[in-house]
Amino acid sequence: MNVIRTLPLLVLALALSACAGKPARDSAPVSVEVAPAAAPAADVPDTDSVPAEAVADTAAQATQASTDPAAAPVTGGTAPTNAEDDFAALYGGPAPTADGTEPTGAPYDPWEPFNRKVHSFNNVVDRAVARPLAVAYTNVVPRFARTGVSNFFSNLRAPVTITNQLLQGRPDDAWDSLGRFLMNSTLGIGGLFDPASKAMVPRRKEDFGQTLGTWGWRRSRYVELPFFGPRTVRDVFGLAGDMPLSPIRTIEEDKIRIGLQGLQLVDMRSQLLAVDDMRDNAVDEYSLVRDAWLQRRNYQIENDLRGKHARGKDDPDAPIPVDAMPMPNWGN
Repeated sequence: MNVIRTLPLLVLALALSACAGKPARDSAPVSVEVAPAAAPAADVPDTDSVPAEAVADTAAQATQASTDPAAAPVTGGTAPTNAEDDFAALYGGPAPTADGTEPTGAPYDPWEPFNRKVHSFNNVVDRAVARPLAVAYTNVVPRFARTGVSNFFSNLRAPVTITNQLLQGRPDDAWDSLGRFLMNSTLGIGGLFDPASKAMVPRRKEDFGQTLGTWGWRRSRYVELPFFGPRTVRDVFGLAGDMPLSPIRTIEEDKIRIGLQGLQLVDMRSQLLAVDDMRDNAVDEYSLVRDAWLQRRNYQIENDLRGKHARGKDDPDAPIPVDAMPMPNWGN
């Protein structure tokens, strides 16, 4: 039954992966071709007479390469190979250098026109439905009750976190997360309270998108999904991987399941009210959301790759999980 529920997300993930098979050529700046200057006479070499146009074009080309790794000139004037195209499509940039390091650059967003339209749609839904509900929720529900709701849904995410920690080769962290889950589920009365934090048990949040990142899929095309918000192609596959592990998704009664999912969405949105002013006053709100989300997501993956003692605290603002989205029960 869970397999049937997962099929729509798998189809969406495969469709995005197929679209990423070839990067959009018009998304990369066209490299400037420098016309060679006329060769001087063989018996009278003249190294001082360099055309001003060639200097200007070369400087422009160097500046372009330094700001956009995808626009770096190709030696010999040859086009990128199919392997390089595939790498750029999936991972969002040029292939690693010879020493294994990954080049850094601007966020890879070749689908920006489409993403901006989806972002505008999501903003309409947010301002018309999600934000008013979150404001009403914070005004009506006391803080201690909201904290209990957040603790409850955070505790329900434990099976997803534990499984992905094991997949990442982190059994010690998985053991801590299991102990935290058992402590909060019993002493914390179903997760409404958080005695594990008082016992100094670290709180971790993992998903299959992060697991794919630790396995090597470090960079990927940015895409914004309706209702789900910012993602990458990698994280779309992550949604399909996390769906069978969600306790909420196993609830057969639609009213109970959708009610819990709606409450979870309102709770998550209420935690983002503090950044609304910054978003509303941004010159380009889309770029702000995209860049901030990608930086946070990269931090989460980099943090997973560190040793246990060198690892920092997990960022609490994880992507919207699949179990928080009210979706029909396709298995019935």
